[in-house]
Amino acid sequence: MKTCANLSLLFPEAGGLLERIDAAGKAGFTAVEVQFPYDDPANDILSRLAKYDMQLITMNCPPPNYTGGERGWAAVPALQDRFRRDFPRALRFAKALGVTRMHIMSGSAEGAEARQTYVENLRWAAEQAPHMSLLIEPINQTSMPGYFLSDFDEAVRILDEVAAPNLSLLFDSFHAAMMEGDIVKVWDRVGHRVTHVQIGGAPHRHEPENHEAFFDRLRADGYGGYVSGEYNPSGLTTDGLSWVKAAT
Repeated sequence: MKTCANLSLLFPEAGGLLERIDAAGKAGFTAVEVQFPYDDPANDILSRLAKYDMQLITMNCPPPNYTGGERGWAAVPALQDRFRRDFPRALRFAKALGVTRMHIMSGSAEGAEARQTYVENLRWAAEQAPHMSLLIEPINQTSMPGYFLSDFDEAVRILDEVAAPNLSLLFDSFHAAMMEGDIVKVWDRVGHRVTHVQIGGAPHRHEPENHEAFFDRLRADGYGGYVSGEYNPSGLTTDGLSWVKAAT
């Protein structure tokens, strides 16, 4: 397995995104992800990544950052036109940065119409970006009340209905633990649809403690993708990176 640092949460002591890339590079990471990298010029990001021979592998869409606003809108019926305007913008930015994975956020919605909108938008997005690995991620209702996709089994059903070869599941151990408790049991049900893993400790989303059994299961199942730390450090980021050795 390969490890990755989510720079939207890790290395907050370093400052902004460019400074966090520096900190991650010095800590030995060669891959990072950013939830919403749209605020910095792509060339500046690429230049800083190149300094450490580092790759930005994953980002969220649509832009911009959801601070104070909607947390995506792929499942929001009234915003379908907006999703289809903004997705190409996100795709262009991802291509400029060399990003190979993009997480499509469902947004806050509920009901049959929202589900149908989500399926239609995911199928459309997959057709627009056949060479991009697109991801959907169940997010727990405590962290994001009202978020449409908050169930792993429903996520698999949606993947089956969309039936796009470039659409798969993002498995976040923090959200799995918040929803069901035992992350290994959740993985046993849905791991065959997962192409990207994020980790964090529940319930406070700090360092991912007690993940050894989960890492063992990933290895046993032959998972060869990235394991990304996406959590809020309880102190200095570098003091809480024991999971990196455990995951490799």
